[in-house]
Amino acid sequence: MLRFILTVLLFLFSLLCVFKAFSYHLWIASILVSEFPWIFMGIAGGLLVWGIAPQKFQLAGNVLSILALLLLLSPVVRAWPISNSLQKELAANFGEKVSTGSSPRPFQFFKMISGIGAKQIPFQSLTYSSKANGLTLDFYPSTFKMRRPVVIVIHGGSWASGDSQQLPELNSELAKQGYNVASINYRLAPQYESPAPTEDVQEAMDYLRGHSDALNIDTTQFVLLGRSAGAQIALISAYQLNDPSIKGVVSFYGPADMVWGYSLPSNPLVMDSRKVMEDFLGGTYEEVPQNYEASSPVHAAGKNSPPTLMIHGQNDVLVAYEHSIRLSKKLTAAGVNHYLLTLPWATHGCDYTLNGPGGQLSTYSVLYFLQQVTYGMVYSH
Repeated sequence: MLRFILTVLLFLFSLLCVFKAFSYHLWIASILVSEFPWIFMGIAGGLLVWGIAPQKFQLAGNVLSILALLLLLSPVVRAWPISNSLQKELAANFGEKVSTGSSPRPFQFFKMISGIGAKQIPFQSLTYSSKANGLTLDFYPSTFKMRRPVVIVIHGGSWASGDSQQLPELNSELAKQGYNVASINYRLAPQYESPAPTEDVQEAMDYLRGHSDALNIDTTQFVLLGRSAGAQIALISAYQLNDPSIKGVVSFYGPADMVWGYSLPSNPLVMDSRKVMEDFLGGTYEEVPQNYEASSPVHAAGKNSPPTLMIHGQNDVLVAYEHSIRLSKKLTAAGVNHYLLTLPWATHGCDYTLNGPGGQLSTYSVLYFLQQVTYGMVYSH
C-alpha cells in the first residue's frame, strides 16, 4: 500500500513535466521535476523494482511507475532535438563562432549528474551608489588576466524582492569563461518605482567605468542579463539608455509587454501579477497608462536596439511565454539580431541549475551569444 501511495504521488508530480502548475508550491515542484529529472527517474525506477514482489495494487503501481518514468524523461527527450539544432540556429542569428577546438554538445545527459558541486569563483562586494543607504554589486573577476567585457546581472523578484546572490552559479561560470560579472542590487518597489532600477543600471555602469583599471574592465563592452523582473530592467535599459557600449542583452523569462501583461494577469494562486505591476509602476493601467507603455521593452525596441537573446519556457506560469513571442516579432520587424530559445517543458526559473536540461541549453546559448556580441562577428540583416 505504501509503495502504491508513493507511486501515485510521483506520477502526479511527473505531470508537471508536461502541464502548467496551478499554484505557487506546484510551480516550485515543477522546477525540481523538470530540471532534476534524473533524481525522480531514479525514484520511479526504484518503485518499479519494488513492484516486482507480489503485493496489493501491484499492476496499478507498475503502470503508474512506468508512466511517471516516461513523463520524467520527457524534458530530456525534448531537449535533444533542440540541442542538435541550437548551434546552427544561433549562428544564423549571431554569426558563425570561430572554432577553438571541439565544442561540447549543448545538452549532455550525464552532465545532469556529473556537473553537481562545481567550484564557485570568489567575488567582492562593492558599493556603487549612495542611494537607498548604499547600493552594492558582487564583482566576479574574469579568470583571464586582461581587460575583459562585463556582464551586468540583474536579479528577479517581482521588482520588490531578491538580491544580487540570486542564482549565482551562472556568475561563476561566466567568470571562468573569461567575462567579468557584476551582479547588482537595485532599488526595490514599492518604495521605489520605475524607472529607478534603470537609473541604477546606468549608475552601476558608470561606477565600473570609473574603476576599470583596478577591475580589468573593457569599458567598451557591456552586456546586460536579467531574470524575470530583472529581465524587464535589462531589456528596457538596453533599449532606452542609447549607450553604444551595451553590446547585447539577455532576457531569462522576462515580461516584455507590460500593457498586455496587465490585461491578462497570471493565476492568482501562483502570483498576484497585477498588484506586483501596480507597486512597480505607481498604479493601475487605467491610472498611469503612460508608465506601463514607457516600461514595456516591446514598445522601446527599435532598429538601433542591441542584439537580444531571449530564453523562455512554454510552461511558465509567472511570466507568460507570449511576452517573448511579442518581443521577438517586434525585433524581427525592426531588423535587430535576436534569438528566442524556446524550452517546451520549462517553467519560470528553468535555469535554477546549470546542469538540468534548461540550464545546459540556456548556458550554452548565453556563452555563444556573449562571444559573438563582444569579440565575435555579429552581422546586420
